[in-house]
Amino acid sequence: MTRTTILHIDMDAFFASVEQLDNPALKGQSLVVGGLSGRGVVAAASYEARRYGIHSAMPIFQARQRCADLVIVPPRRKRYAQLSRRIMDRLSNFSPLVEPVSIDEAYLDASGCGRLFGTGRQMAMMIKQQIFEDVRLSCSVGVAPNKFLAKIASDFNKPDGLTVIEPDQVLSFIDELEVGKVPGVGTRTREQLSKLGVHTLGNVRGLSTDLLVRKLGKFGYRLMSLAHGQDDSPVTPDSPAKSFSSEITLDQDTRDRFLLENYLLAQAQSVGRQLRLHGKNARTITLKLKTSDFRSHTRSRTLNRAVNANEAVFQAARELLNRFVINLPVRLVGIGATSLQDEHAPAQADLFDETDGNRFHKWENLDRAVDAISERFGGRSVTRGSLTVSAKLRK
Repeated sequence: MTRTTILHIDMDAFFASVEQLDNPALKGQSLVVGGLSGRGVVAAASYEARRYGIHSAMPIFQARQRCADLVIVPPRRKRYAQLSRRIMDRLSNFSPLVEPVSIDEAYLDASGCGRLFGTGRQMAMMIKQQIFEDVRLSCSVGVAPNKFLAKIASDFNKPDGLTVIEPDQVLSFIDELEVGKVPGVGTRTREQLSKLGVHTLGNVRGLSTDLLVRKLGKFGYRLMSLAHGQDDSPVTPDSPAKSFSSEITLDQDTRDRFLLENYLLAQAQSVGRQLRLHGKNARTITLKLKTSDFRSHTRSRTLNRAVNANEAVFQAARELLNRFVINLPVRLVGIGATSLQDEHAPAQADLFDETDGNRFHKWENLDRAVDAISERFGGRSVTRGSLTVSAKLRK
C-alpha cells in the first residue's frame, strides 16, 4: 500500500518579497504592502518588519507606530498573480495533484511519486530549488502524512524552511503542538480548552469526545481526530471557488447611510462581475462592516433565486444595511457572495414569480453589456451615476 505523503508549499512573505525582488533598494528594509492612506491594513510584511511585531491585517497606522522607518508599498496584484502562476506550474511538474489554496500557497500529494523524485524530503528540496531558480524567491515546505500536519509543518523554521514529520513522529509532534496553532482554534476556543487543562493538541486525547462536543459543538469531533493525527482531507486540484467578495476601507469613518450605500454599490459591481466572470450565481449575500472599534459585523441573506446581477447583489446588501443599527462610525464596507451555483443551472419556477425573473434577466443582460464595454475600453468606461455622485461627495 502506498504511503500518503503530502507537501504544503508556502511562499515566504510573498507580496513583500516580490517587492524586494523587483526593487533591490528595498532589500533589508522594514517593508509592508498595503494602502498608503494610513486607513488601510497590512497585506504582507517583510521579515524585517515582523521583528517589530508587524503582521498581516494590522492597521497601517499601528504598523507606523511600531516602526518609524517603515516603508509602505502599494500592492501590485497582477505582478503577484503572474509569479504565482509560474510557481504553480512548477509544482505541477512534480505531481498532477496540486491544490492551490491561495495566491502563495498550495498542497501537493506526493504519494506514489517516490520512484521519480525520491522521499518527501528530497522532493521538497527539489521544489524549493526549482522555485528559487525560476522566480528567485524562497518558500517553506512542510512534509507530513496528511494536509493538517503538512500545513502546520510549513510554518516551522520560516523563512526558507523545510520540516518533515514522519509517520512514526506524528503523535510526539502533536503532543508538543500548542493548541492555538491548530486551524479553527481561535481565542475563545483556546480559552475554553485552557479551562479543561488543554494546552497542547496532545492534551485533547485525555478528554472524552462527548465532553469536547458539548463544549465546542461539531468542531469537537474534528479536534479529537486531529489529536490522533487523523485527517483524511484529499488534495483536490483546481477546486472551484466557494465565494466571491469585495471590500474597502473608507477614507473616513462614517455613519452616513447614503455614503455607505454608495460604497456598497461599488462593491456589488465588483462581486457581480466576479460571479459572471466565473459563470456563477450566488444565493447568499453577506454584508460585512467594520466599525471604528475595529470589530467586524456580518449579516447574511439567502435569496429565493441565485443571482449574479449587480443590482440584485446590491439590493440584498442594502436591505441588510438598513437592518443594521449603526452605533459607531463604520470604517470598512464589504459584500460577500456564497452558496454558488452554475450560471446556467435551471431555477425552480416556484421560487420566484415571473416579474422577478424578467427583472433579474434584464439586469444580468445589462451587466454583461457593460462587462463587454469595460473589457474593451477599460474598467471605468461605464460607471453608474450614483457612484459618480458618491465620488464627488467624498472630494
